[in-house]
This record gives sequence, structure tokens and C-alpha cells, in this order.
Amino acid sequence: MEKRKIVTYTCETWVLKENSIQKLMIYERNIFRKIFGPTKVNGLWRIKTNEELDELIKRKNITRFIKSQRLKWLGHVERMPNDREVTRIYKWKPLASRPKGRPKNRWEDDVRMDLQKMKIKNWKRSVLDRLSWRTIVERTKTCKEL
Repeated sequence: MEKRKIVTYTCETWVLKENSIQKLMIYERNIFRKIFGPTKVNGLWRIKTNEELDELIKRKNITRFIKSQRLKWLGHVERMPNDREVTRIYKWKPLASRPKGRPKNRWEDDVRMDLQKMKIKNWKRSVLDRLSWRTIVERTKTCKEL
């Protein structure tokens, strides 16, 4: 798991795109295939399938880890006092409108989509209670919807 720490450094601030998710999943599966090795079936060796790897790691893959870290950071920022620099930047809204065309996903949009997929309502209230927020963050690591 030491390599996961290196790969996910500062992942709390990432916006995950489909391309990035695919690359991270491929990287992680390659590592796990080396760690767990092949499977012997009827005297023949074969590599483990993605489903077998998912069962071995108990569905705690790298993208779910990143999403849980982002939720952890969201809770931290939401609980900060309003005079902190991070909170001011997080709550700042630009005066100009966004450019024409399909808008790029922002970090906040990405995290809110994760919360919607997990069917978490009233998350702003849950953030204030550290224990309930911690259970939400832990649930994210194995959530099938993400």
C-alpha cells in the first residue's frame, strides 16, 4: 500500500475524469496481479480476473479511496471557521460567468455528484457531526454506486 500513498498524493483536491479513473484502475490492477499472483485451475495457471481482485481487496479500490479522501477534506473545510483562507477560497464565487460550451467539472461539482450517487441528503448537517461524517467517509471506500 506504500505505492498507493505515492500515487494518491494530494488526491483530496483532484477532479476525477473518466480517463484518469481508467488509468488509475489499470495501474492498481497490475500491482495487485503482481502481489496476489496467478491462480491454478485444473493444473493450468491463469491471471486473476478483475472480479477476483475486487473480492480480494474487498472492493476498496483506488478510486473509492480517492473519493473518500475528498469527502474527508470536504468535511474538514466545511467545519473550518469562516476567517480561514481555505474557507474563503472554497466559498468564493467569481463575478464573471463561465465560458460558453460544456463547463468543466469543478471539484465541488464532482464531490456533490459522489454524495448524490451515495444518496446522502442533508450532508451539510452530517459534516458538523464528526462521527456520522466519518461513517459516511468509511462507507465511501466500499460503496458500489461509486
